Amino acid sequence: MKQKTKNVLGLGLVIAISSGVAGVTTYSIVAPKKANMSYEEMFQQNPNVHRASFNAADAAPVDFTLAAENSVHAVVHIKSTINAKTTTVDMQDPFSDFFGDFFGNGNGNSNGGRQQRQLQQPKQEGIGSGVIISKDGYIVTNNHVIDNSDEITVTLNDKREFKARLIGADAATDLALIKIEGSDFPTLPVGNSDDMKIGEWVLAVGNPLNLSSTVTAGIVSAKARNLGMGGGGIESFIQTDAAINPGNSGGALVNTRGELIGINSAIYSPTGSYAGYGFAIPTAIMKKVVADLKEYGAVQRALLGVKGGDNNAELAKDKDLGVISGVYIDEVTDGGSAADAGLKAKDVIVAINGKDIKSMAELQETITRLTPGTNVKVKVIRDKKEKTFDVTLKNSQGNTKVVKNAGMEILGAAFRELPKDLKEQLKLSSGLEVTGVAAGKMKEAGITKGFIIQKVNGEQVKSIADLENLLKAATQSPEQVLFMTGMFPSGKRANYAVDLSTKE
Repeated sequence: MKQKTKNVLGLGLVIAISSGVAGVTTYSIVAPKKANMSYEEMFQQNPNVHRASFNAADAAPVDFTLAAENSVHAVVHIKSTINAKTTTVDMQDPFSDFFGDFFGNGNGNSNGGRQQRQLQQPKQEGIGSGVIISKDGYIVTNNHVIDNSDEITVTLNDKREFKARLIGADAATDLALIKIEGSDFPTLPVGNSDDMKIGEWVLAVGNPLNLSSTVTAGIVSAKARNLGMGGGGIESFIQTDAAINPGNSGGALVNTRGELIGINSAIYSPTGSYAGYGFAIPTAIMKKVVADLKEYGAVQRALLGVKGGDNNAELAKDKDLGVISGVYIDEVTDGGSAADAGLKAKDVIVAINGKDIKSMAELQETITRLTPGTNVKVKVIRDKKEKTFDVTLKNSQGNTKVVKNAGMEILGAAFRELPKDLKEQLKLSSGLEVTGVAAGKMKEAGITKGFIIQKVNGEQVKSIADLENLLKAATQSPEQVLFMTGMFPSGKRANYAVDLSTKE
C-alpha cells in the first residue's frame, strides 16, 4: 500500500517537473530579447514619413478676412427665369376604343382616338451663384443654374443689377459661361487646383438659400471624387466640409490666398440641405472649358475611347491583373483613340504622360484638360506587364477638327409651328413648316418653301425648340447630318438629308 502511494507521488513529481521545464522553455521562446522596449522600438516607423512642422506662428489662427473680402465682390447672385409657356400635347382618349366619338368632341382635333390638349407651364425661377473671371464681365457658373432659362439676371455684391447673355454651356462638366455688359468689374484670380492639398483650409462663397454674399470655411476633404451621378457627366470633384447649400451652386471655392480653386457644384445630402460634404469643380477643368466656350461656343473635348471603372483589390484578384489601382478597361470603342493605338479590353490604365492614374475620376480629369489632336503616352498593365502606347486623342466626331455649336442660321431657313387649319387639313397632330429658304444647308439639300418637317433623325418635331435641340445634337455627332422626313401641303411625302459638316 505504501509502495503504491509512493509511485503515485513519484509520477506526480515527474509531471510537475516536466511542466516546469516546458514552461521555462516556452517563456524563453516568447520573451522579448530586450527588457523594457519603447513603443518606437516595438513599432518601427517608415523613415520617409515627414512630420508637420510646428511653431508658435503655425499655431496662430488662420486669417480668412482678406480672402473673404476680395471674394464676396467677385461672386454674384444669379436669378434664372423660365417664362410661362403653353404647350400642345397629343393625347390618347382613354374611351375612344369603346365609344368612338360618342361624347362628341366636336372640335375637329380628334384623330384616331387622339386629342390635342393645351398645357400651361407656369413661370419658374431659380437662384444660384457665379464668379466674375474677367473685368469686362465674363462670369462662370453651373450649367444647371441657367439651363433652359429665358432670362438671366445678375446682381453684384454692391447691389447693381444686370441682364446677362449666355455665351455657352457644357452639361458634361456642369459649367456655363455668361456675360454682363460693362467694364472694370471686380474679379477673382484663378489658382491652381492641382496644388491644393487634403487638409488645406478653403472658403465657400456664394448665395445659399437666397442669402447674399455668404462665406463659410472648411478644409479640402478629398480630391478627384466621383459621386457616380451618371448621365455621362465628367466627375472629378474637390470635396470640402465648408458648408454649401442650395443657391451656392456656381459660387467660388477659394483658398486662403483669395484664389479661385473650384466652382461649387453639388452637395451630398439625404435632405437636400448641407449634411457635411460639398463638391466643387476644380479650376484645372474650369479653365479649359470656359476658354473653349468663349472661343468656339462648344468644348473641344478629347476622348480616349474606353469604357470601364476603378480597379481594386477584389477585381485584381478575380481577373488576375497584377495591380490593384488604375482604370480597368471593359470595352474599347471601335475607331476611337485607344483602339487605333492598340489598347484592348482587360488592360489597366495606370499612367498618362507619366502621371499616375489611380481612378476613373483622375483619368477623366486628365483627359478633360486636353484638346483633340494631342498626343499622349498611356501606360497600361497587360498580362501583368507594363506597356506604353502613343495615343492621338480624337473628338466625338472621330477626328481632330474644331467642333462648333451650329446655330439655326446654318440651315438658312425660316420656320413656324404648323397652324391649326393646316393640321386639320392634313390630319397631322404636329409639325414644323418651312416658310422660307435662303442660302444654307437646307437649300443645298433641296428643301423648298412649304415643306412640313415631321421627324428629324427619327424624333418627332413639334416646335422650333425641338429642331434647335436636334440640330445641336447632330453637330456634335460623328455623322453631322439631319435626316428630315415630312410632307408638302399637297400630300406629297419627302425625305431629305441635310449635311451639317463644314470644310476646315
